[in-house]
Amino acid sequence: MDLFAPTHLLIILLIILVIFGPSKLGDVGGAMGKAIRDFKRAMNEPDSATTTPLTKPDEVKTTEAPKPDKIS
Repeated sequence: MDLFAPTHLLIILLIILVIFGPSKLGDVGGAMGKAIRDFKRAMNEPDSATTTPLTKPDEVKTTEAPKPDKIS
C-alpha cells in the first residue's frame, strides 16, 4: 500500500482547492515557489559571518580587570 498513491494526491489537491479557492491557489503556489527559491539561494551562498572574522587578530584589545582598592 503506497502512502502517496495518485488517488491520495488527488484527494489532497481537492481539499486544498476547497480550502483556499481557485483565486488564492495561484498566490499560495507563487509564495511557496518564492520561499523554496530563497531557501535554495541561502543554502548555496557562503555565510559571510562564518567566513570573515569580525576583527583582525592584531586589533583585539584585552581589558584588564580593575585592581581592588586597598582597605586600611
